[in-house]
Order: sequence, then C-alpha cells, then structure tokens
Amino acid sequence: MPDSPPTNPLARDFDPDQYRMTIGEHLEELRSRLIKALLGLFIVFAICCVWGNQVLLWFCRPLYDVLEQKGLNTQLRYDTIGEPLTTWLAVNLITAAALASPWIVYQFWLFVAAGLYPAERKYITKYLPMSIVLLILGMVFVYFIVLPWSLSFVIDFANTVPVPGQRITTTQPHVPATVPILQGDPEKPVEGEWWIDDTTSKIKIFHKGHVRSIRFGTENLLAPDFKLAQYISLVMGMLLAFGLSFQLPLVVLALARIGIFDIDQLKAARRYVYFALAVAAAAITPGDVVTATVALMIPLAGLYELGLWLARGAQRRE
Repeated sequence: MPDSPPTNPLARDFDPDQYRMTIGEHLEELRSRLIKALLGLFIVFAICCVWGNQVLLWFCRPLYDVLEQKGLNTQLRYDTIGEPLTTWLAVNLITAAALASPWIVYQFWLFVAAGLYPAERKYITKYLPMSIVLLILGMVFVYFIVLPWSLSFVIDFANTVPVPGQRITTTQPHVPATVPILQGDPEKPVEGEWWIDDTTSKIKIFHKGHVRSIRFGTENLLAPDFKLAQYISLVMGMLLAFGLSFQLPLVVLALARIGIFDIDQLKAARRYVYFALAVAAAAITPGDVVTATVALMIPLAGLYELGLWLARGAQRRE
C-alpha cells in the first residue's frame, strides 16, 4: 500500500483502498479545506459589501415594483436602531455564501472524493450539475414569478376593503387650489415649489436643497406597512424553500436507483404523493403567504413526474 497520499484523488480510476489516511491526516486535510472555503467566502463577502446597497435593492425590487404599480408607499419600515445595518450585513453575507457556494462545494468535494470509489464519484459528478440547475431554477421561479404574483394578489385583495360609511360631499362655495401635475421632477426646482409627480403618484416639495415626497393613494381601510427585516426574511425563506423543493426529481431518482421503491410503485402512489406534496408545500413555505403554497404545489407535481422520467431513463440504460 503506498505511503504517500494520492496525487489526484479525483482521477476516474483512483481507488481509495490504495491509500489510507490517518485520523491526523484527515483532520489536517479538513482544516485546510475549511480555511480555503472560508477565505473564498470572505473575499466574495467583501466584494458584495462594495455593492451592498445594490444587493439590498435587488432583494427589495419585487416589492418596490408592486407598490409602485399600485400607487402605494414604496418605503420599508424598521423598528430598531440596528435593523438596517444588521439586515444589510445579513443580505450581503447570504448573497456571498450563494455566490461562493461553487468554491465551497468544490473544497468539500476535494475532501470527500478521496474516500469514494470511482462508481460513487461517477454518480455524484453526473447529477451534481443537475442539482445546481434545479436549485437556480427554483430561486428564479420565486423571484420573477411567485414573489411578484403573491405580493400583487395580497395588496389587490387589501385594496378591495373600503372605508366604512358614506362619502360626505358638500356644495359649500370654495376657491379650488390647484397643484401642477408633472411627468417627473422639474429640472431646476426652487425653494418651496411643490408639484404632483404623475409617474410615481407622489406630492413633492423642494425644501432645503432636497426633494421631499408624500405618497398618496386611494381611500381604503387597509394600507400596507412592510417591515424591512420581515420582508427580507420572507424572501430568503421562499428562495431556500423553493430551491430545495426543486431537488425533488433527484430524490425520486435516488429512491428508485437505491431500490427503496420501484418505478411502478412510485407511479401507483401518485395520488398519495400529490397529497403529501401539498402538505409539504404548506409546511415549508414561510410566513402566511397562501399564494406561495399554491405556487409551489403546481411545479412539485411536474417535478415528481420529471423524477419518474429520469428513473425510467436510467433503468433503460442499465
């Protein structure tokens, strides 16, 4: 048995039985991989912090666009002094972890691969790219479809609740005051000038060198008051829930390949599986966003069928 470690543990024909590492060597290898993974994470985190405001705006964009479209206040509130900073740091750290994940997974893979047989490494390297693609698809589905649709649905529903009582009108003589309605802001406003920005449905006043704005909307009983930390937590939870849920085809494939269930059993259990997926969708979607649960149930059914198709293909190739 060789006394020196393998030069290339990722080679197709490498057999882990050719070399046995001691516990000390395993720990040293693990320490080295952890340091490299954390160093990569720190570098990406520093880069994210340079564009930290843009990263935070990217997360808030779906809500901002919906509120802007509905003519509602687009500002997010915070309750504590440190909430903006801690949320900013958390968003950038999580974004850095996502961007650095290929490097982190690669370091972990270098540590694990040396202990795997060629057939085991073959399966992992074959299906890992598919897993990453499914993860990204789940997150893209949330950001561009589920989140805007859910926010729009909830806000539209709230806007249907009118103010109680009847609107009081009067015929009392008065001198109407008019405010200019502009498609944007004046190029060179003067102190005290005010106007209505028709593009954003805001009343704006130029005061002390800055444009101050007041959002006005329709007269409804309910008005949104979104909190920064709660919204970011919701977005993070939905991204994680959908990203992991989109791994379902690989789970189905693994169950069939390992032999826990055969393909015929998985086909016959469709109605029970769909019910279980509906329960799981309700359990893993964060918060009280019912629309997100519905939006997850539909693709899960398709992903289950995709898993069956992959399992049949793998069975035919054997």
